[in-house]
Amino acid sequence: MACPMLYELVKKAVFAIDPERAHGLALRSLRLLPGKISGSSDSKLTATVAGLSFPNPVGLAAGFDKDGEVPDAILRLGFGFAEVGSITPRPQTGNRRPRLFRLEADQAVINRMGFNNGGAEAAARRLSKRHGKPGIVGINIGANKDSNDRVADYAEMTRIMAPIASYLTVNISSPNTPGLRALQDEAALTTLLDAVIEARGIHHVPIFLKVAPDLEPADIDAIARIALDKKLGALIVSNTTIARPPLNSPHASEAGGLSGAPLKELALTRLREFRKATGGALPLIGVGGIATAEDAWERIRAGASLIQLYSAMVYAGPGIARQITRGLEQLMERDGFSSITEAVGSE
Repeated sequence: MACPMLYELVKKAVFAIDPERAHGLALRSLRLLPGKISGSSDSKLTATVAGLSFPNPVGLAAGFDKDGEVPDAILRLGFGFAEVGSITPRPQTGNRRPRLFRLEADQAVINRMGFNNGGAEAAARRLSKRHGKPGIVGINIGANKDSNDRVADYAEMTRIMAPIASYLTVNISSPNTPGLRALQDEAALTTLLDAVIEARGIHHVPIFLKVAPDLEPADIDAIARIALDKKLGALIVSNTTIARPPLNSPHASEAGGLSGAPLKELALTRLREFRKATGGALPLIGVGGIATAEDAWERIRAGASLIQLYSAMVYAGPGIARQITRGLEQLMERDGFSSITEAVGSE
């Protein structure tokens, strides 16, 4: 299935199925994927971020494996790391279906899933079984939609997941949980991160923060200042957008977060702005509209130490991680870099 030509043969049949059902079939198929996970590598693509050694900089973003069911299979596809979630303290069904839409003409996806997941207890039980295995698996944490105290939700998730995560991502940037993005405001973000850091306790797991692309310059400066002050491990730039650039697909008017190719320029701009705001003192993870090695290289040259993708895998298939890593090696050689770290922010 990792072969691009093979995926093109089956994609037409896959795309004839409802997107959410197709996603479920993909998860079930990955459980059967054979092979081993490679550990840390001495290759030119190895990157160290927040004290973690990533065998390559290409990760699968949160949203694909919401409940932490197949992180090892994701790593076997050639990804340098997998991020599971978003996971909330209590199970929740998410928003009403249909809530996931392919925009084929735009190589994009719109989703309004709403943090649908089986809850922290089930995910922690599952993920604790792989603790100690090779491979970097981050856990993306969120708050329940009906929570009376969202800060307490994030603190609870930190206490549960810190012992078993390679890193934790505090996701306050999904547009599909009403009011969640308000936690990006300066005072609210400070309160939230203080609670998360305290809840982490003796576990020195790195804390990453995932931000929205729909930010004003003052928001960027404030978030960068707080992230540096709290000594976060990295900023993930960015989540899906509520903006709507010109689109050609029938589902263009659907509500929710837009990802894929139309997000590329906005996400790249935000990455450059966060690079400037942090002065290169905080690792950045570039996400949004990355589909090729050239896209990944551009994001790395703009300041990303790592990159993540998800929507592009829908269109290119499960072999995309290996395609991009092979391409990055060629681009590094072309441009005269001996390591991926050398290229970060070199544009």
